[in-house]
This record gives sequence, C-alpha cells and structure tokens, in this order.
Amino acid sequence: MNTTANIILHKANTRGYANHGWLESYHTFSFAGYQNPERTHFGVLRVLNDDRVSGGMGFGNHPHDNMEIISIPLEGDLQHQDSMGNTAVIRKGDIQIMSAGTGISHSEYNKNKDELAKFLQIWIFPNKRNVDPRYDQLTLNLEDRHNRLQQVLSPNADDEGVWIHQDAWFHLGTFDQDFGTTYSLKKEGNGVYAFVLKGSFQIGETTLDTRDGLGITGADSISIKALTEGAEILLMEVPMQLPRI
Repeated sequence: MNTTANIILHKANTRGYANHGWLESYHTFSFAGYQNPERTHFGVLRVLNDDRVSGGMGFGNHPHDNMEIISIPLEGDLQHQDSMGNTAVIRKGDIQIMSAGTGISHSEYNKNKDELAKFLQIWIFPNKRNVDPRYDQLTLNLEDRHNRLQQVLSPNADDEGVWIHQDAWFHLGTFDQDFGTTYSLKKEGNGVYAFVLKGSFQIGETTLDTRDGLGITGADSISIKALTEGAEILLMEVPMQLPRI
C-alpha cells in the first residue's frame, strides 16, 4: 500500500443498529433511522447493510429508482419477486443485482420458516440515470475464491461476475491462515472498501476483525494477509467522486 494512502476504519461495534423483531440490521453508513453525518457514503458506495431476517419474514414490496442494488447472501435462502416478473431464490454462493433505473419494486423474504437468512445489502450510485430496470443473479464457484480474490462484479457485461452501471469491481476471498495477496486497483482515482465477513485480516498496517470495515484511498494496490484460518473478505473498489448526472 502506498505510504500516502488514506484509511478510515469502521469497527464492527461502531455501526448503526436496528432491531425490528423480524429483522436485525447493522448499518455501516447512514440508513433509515441511523443518521451519522460522518458516515454517509464511501465514494459511490452508499449503503452497506448486514441483515439477519427471521424465518418466513422479509421485506414487503417496495420501490427503488436510480440505484444499483447488490445482494450477497451469507446464509439461508431468500425468495425474490419484482415488478419485472422475476421470481427467484438466492442463497450463499449467489450474487444478485438490480439496476433500479427508472423505477422498480421488489420483495425479499426468508424462504425458510425455521432458520435465519443472512445477507449483505449494498447500494451503489450509478453513473447513468433513468436506465431501463434490470435484474440478474449468478451462482459463483466457491472454490474459485480459495486463497484467491474472485471477481464477482464489474462494469463489463462480458467479464467475470455480474455487471452494474458504475466503474466498480467487487471481489470475494476465503483464505488459509497466514496466506497473503495483493489487490491492484483497476481504475486510477478509485478507492477500496474492505469488509471482513469472517475471521481476521491485516491490510497494510491495520488489523481487521469480523465485520470491521476499512476504506482506503490514494493507493494503487493493497496488501492483504489472513490472520485466521478460513478468513473471508469482501473488497469493493469504487469511484470516489459522486457522479454528476
């Protein structure tokens, strides 16, 4: 990591929290009843919610527009329906994307009545407004992220993973203890937000534990080392300038 890089550390226990009975949600950035003027976004990364949905419960039909909405299931099964006629189930190993564009409505429910569903809900500001709404999901090969950063999202429809209307790249990795690697940024001026799903990592000189987040700007690459066996991480490379559209 460049010596001139800037970092911002968000420890897991400093996130916003909401308990709606059927839903427990941790908010890295301001969302709904959690409003923190120092945590409104990281570049075009607007929302990073860590959600736990009780059995048989979920989000009723509700609208969105002009946002790229990504869901990454961590445990259990989520039943999806939307105004474009899509009906699908997503589970761990899948990634789901909705380009809300001119407007879309959808619902997400825990398909199972006897177990929790856990997933990340991520919102990205798009670089184009009022696009045609779009839905996609993809089942990923979990073996492809063992001691490797598996690309799961990009700006390119013909690239690995799903694609969105933004110059953003997401990678997931699961690492053996003491395994290290380097992530090189794809686009000059972008930043990286690292979010630890499980275990502990060292990124540069910073130690991160489960559900800690670290924003990095001013770097062209970052070094990553797993400190625990089976440690899992999500890297989100995003533009730091909000789109002027």
